[in-house]
Amino acid sequence: MDITSIKSPGLTRKRKLTHSTTLPEEKISLEKFSPRLELSLTWSGIVFTLFATLMVSLDLVHLLGEDISKGNTGDFALHFLLTVIVASLIYGGLVYQFARIQYVKRLRDHAPASREALEELHLDKSRSLSILVPSYKEESLVVEMTLMSAALQDYPNRYITLLIDDPAHPDDPDEAEQLMTTRRLPGLLQAKFEKPRHKMEQERANYFMRVSEGSVDLAIEYQRLAELYSDAAEWLKDRIGEYSETDPASKVFIHKVLYRHRTLLLQRVTELRALGSSMDRKPVTKAASKRFKREYNRLVNLFSVSFSSFERKRYVNLSHEPNKAMNLNSYLGLMGKGFKTIQIGKNLHLIEAKDSEAELLVPHSDYVITLDADSLILTDYALRLTHFMEQPGNERIAVVQTPYSAFPTAASPLERVAGATTDIQYIIHQGFTGYGATYWVGANALIRRAALEDIVELEEERGFTIKRYIQDRTVIEDTESTIDLVSKGWQLHNYPERLAYSATPPDFGSLLIQRRRWANGGLIILPKLMKHLFGRSDSKATLGEAFMRIHYLASIAAVNIALLLLLAFPITGDIETVWLPLTAAPYFFFYWRDLMQLGYHGFDILRVYALNLLLIPINLGGVFKSLQQAFNKTKIPFGRTPKVEGRTSAPAFYIFLEYVLVFQWIMGAGFDFASHNWAHGSFAMVNAIFLGYAIWHFIGVTESVEDLTGKEFPSTV
Repeated sequence: MDITSIKSPGLTRKRKLTHSTTLPEEKISLEKFSPRLELSLTWSGIVFTLFATLMVSLDLVHLLGEDISKGNTGDFALHFLLTVIVASLIYGGLVYQFARIQYVKRLRDHAPASREALEELHLDKSRSLSILVPSYKEESLVVEMTLMSAALQDYPNRYITLLIDDPAHPDDPDEAEQLMTTRRLPGLLQAKFEKPRHKMEQERANYFMRVSEGSVDLAIEYQRLAELYSDAAEWLKDRIGEYSETDPASKVFIHKVLYRHRTLLLQRVTELRALGSSMDRKPVTKAASKRFKREYNRLVNLFSVSFSSFERKRYVNLSHEPNKAMNLNSYLGLMGKGFKTIQIGKNLHLIEAKDSEAELLVPHSDYVITLDADSLILTDYALRLTHFMEQPGNERIAVVQTPYSAFPTAASPLERVAGATTDIQYIIHQGFTGYGATYWVGANALIRRAALEDIVELEEERGFTIKRYIQDRTVIEDTESTIDLVSKGWQLHNYPERLAYSATPPDFGSLLIQRRRWANGGLIILPKLMKHLFGRSDSKATLGEAFMRIHYLASIAAVNIALLLLLAFPITGDIETVWLPLTAAPYFFFYWRDLMQLGYHGFDILRVYALNLLLIPINLGGVFKSLQQAFNKTKIPFGRTPKVEGRTSAPAFYIFLEYVLVFQWIMGAGFDFASHNWAHGSFAMVNAIFLGYAIWHFIGVTESVEDLTGKEFPSTV
């Protein structure tokens, strides 16, 4: 099914093979990882944090008591504010440490299903699977690699649909050409799979013919299977030759998707040849017959993939809301039905029709994978996650995912450090699952279709009835949909393996758009969460779930405002104890330790801190957008992360705020030193130095001046 396929040879570029067989940098290094040690350290850190918190609390209670006894309302308000600030920062540190406890336990206890158990899906009729890839003005090679990673899933009969959300009739010639290239992609990729699929289908038919004739020779059959797997590996070798390592994404695609898949196929070749040479023409056993059937089915399934594309904006009666959620919702609402197009005036309408009259048949699927167009999934992603969903007791799991990791070997310092924060978030999200507090992270996820039908809403848009499965009230649509699902008694789960990767913005301008979007919506969703946690519902929340979920939605606002207040005013001067800074020591220690175990450098903890200071105005910008949306009761436009060559400029207002913060912290430190407030003055000065470093290292002084003035300066390189 491809309503927009246009054949055009030669889209995929044939390139010189310029890569090695291993990634220059691997993210996870767990050879020396000791769960027992990590659990002991983390529990010790939690105990230390709680003891330090107790000591600080005693000081704060004493101060508040003195203020009340003296009737000093002003000091009481100031010290109460300090108490709230300290509590919010300690809260965040404890969330990280408690999440780390569950992360380590889940990593320790994870026992992945055997390859034989997973491949049972190739024996019986498996659940149907659609992989949806929403795309908006993406570079064609980026989309191609994503579609290929989806197509190479070791799962029977995949339906892959590219949901093109570009304007259907762009005026710009370059955009029009890019759109035509994107439209051609599904058809061109389909052609690559057709020849090997036909061959494997014929080989399977020949095998069943031999079974019916009773002429199956055990040794010869193993050798024949080995040769077919060798052919599949050679096909993958040809695909590898079509790509070169031009950026972090292509390196991961070549090595972790293509090379890894080929290596696994060659291992199967070796195994089957060894079995064949040891058989000595023995009779076919029941176990061997079952394996032959599974292997032939798998060989067919490796190439049995259906590519298509769909453009909702071609049809006036589908949603035109400019966000990823409604792009997905438009297609989800069509699944399992047939349609035809009719033209009324100048507008096309998509109308439901009988299968015999339909121009477009949208397959029904039990499971749906949503995959961002700049993300990659490893070849056993679908197999492992669907196998998990099918296990007894998991019938009420709506979403299973592997929170995505950053691409290794980042090109820029900013991309590397921002990627480090993404990899740390993987640990936090894995810990959330241990408390039943999983959030849907939208770059990649396997979703049970029945769960989506349970939360669907019907709404009117421009006079047409629109189905809304995934919420688009905020720009963090997956987060709000999480609350919708758990409120209906569904569960979400993070699978404890790294099976997905996604792009990190390479420059400050694009990172600003992404992180401001992430910060926009948490406060709006918070009341819905509180209703779920503490209201009457069928699914009762635990204390651990509440502890984690509330922090996830409120932390961006609370932590950034708390840091600003701490740096702006010397309100900690009345606490004459070393315990206040020590409450944060375990958090920073474990953050540093986890970065090291993930393959980063020890000093990256300082760069992460500098980046977080740089993001304060951006995060608060997203928070204020949330408040604006709540006040005006209007949707905030979805800010898509740009995918362009060259640097994305940042709004002058945000650059101005970065310099204002540096200036204010330096001036504040000067006033503190003049007032002999050495502790707060040193704190402000150190943070000013870190923020100055972040401006220089992550934005660039010249680039920041260009964004402030709107003028481009000649390069000095």
